[in-house]
Amino acid sequence: MRFPFIKMHGLGNDFVVIDGRELALPPIDARIAAALAHRRTGIGCDQLVLIESSNLADFKMRIFNPDGSEVGACGNASRAVALLHGKPCRIETASGVIEAHPAGDGIAVNMGVPHFGWDEIPLAYAMDTLSMPVGWEDLNNPAAVNVGNPHVVFFVPDTDAVELNRLGPLIENDPLFPERVNVNAATIASRNAIRLRVWERGAGLTLACGTGACATAIAAMRRGLVDRTVDVTLPGGPLTIAWMDDNSIIMTGPATESFRGSFEWDRFA
Repeated sequence: MRFPFIKMHGLGNDFVVIDGRELALPPIDARIAAALAHRRTGIGCDQLVLIESSNLADFKMRIFNPDGSEVGACGNASRAVALLHGKPCRIETASGVIEAHPAGDGIAVNMGVPHFGWDEIPLAYAMDTLSMPVGWEDLNNPAAVNVGNPHVVFFVPDTDAVELNRLGPLIENDPLFPERVNVNAATIASRNAIRLRVWERGAGLTLACGTGACATAIAAMRRGLVDRTVDVTLPGGPLTIAWMDDNSIIMTGPATESFRGSFEWDRFA
């Protein structure tokens, strides 16, 4: 049986979106998600996004990485599904209900509040998460933030000089992080601008990571390096991150529909 999909991206972070609310869709597990995400033998994407019905919000969003693992949050995917919805909406995720609405040429998403406790990241043992007393080669003393999924943020003189393709997987899979971790290498350009590259847990180097931009901005704000609203420029383009007085994070940026198609389920099952 064939099922429709929508190919979308947020700053080059690309998704295969399947709206399962009115489809007799078989259960999607890690193996099928990985097969659909494969760029040579599947449709190809950074994340597979499944839209389902929700009793708590306008709809539910589930997110699968290319390795088949399911994650709790994805800022770029949130903007993509909100674009499809076309009006203000509440989105149920594994990390809680978030809100989104059109804003200028893009979408603004309330990503909720950040968490800083070592057991909220989570880490394997207690430590200061604002300046962690750990390091991997030249990457030292990161900050840790959970914004729906776990991130460590390293502030470096030149993010482009970091061998993130080599160090990213070492840090992601370090025993310090029992649920693995997303790795961010950031350079402060000014009080309102950050340059960022991200090694995404379960996905690798990515053109953009919405939760990474949020985590990095919040870590920089906690350290007093930037103001409470900052532009974070990733390889795919900029996002604007604001830390509001009520502690919530507002992420604003574009989302784009690329094309629509369909796939034969039995080829991936």
